[in-house]
Amino acid sequence: MNPDDVKQRISADLPDCEVSVTGDGSHFETIVVGEVFAGMTALKKQQRVYATVNDLITSGELHALTIKAYTPEEWEKASKLQISS
Repeated sequence: MNPDDVKQRISADLPDCEVSVTGDGSHFETIVVGEVFAGMTALKKQQRVYATVNDLITSGELHALTIKAYTPEEWEKASKLQISS
């Protein structure tokens, strides 16, 4: 599995989001930005992204995925502060 495979899976379920994936093997980090996250808690955002790859996690094909999910407004603020949390 490579970052593009993970990105395609997330993008397929969250088509209106910008998705970035880094990592290798079975450990990846993703940043997902989209209006779909408006009004969601951080936990709900993560759960929404995990749902897109849950079968890969269950099968063991994907071992670890660190998720950072933002609305466009949150991402703009985070980018200006040069943080990635």
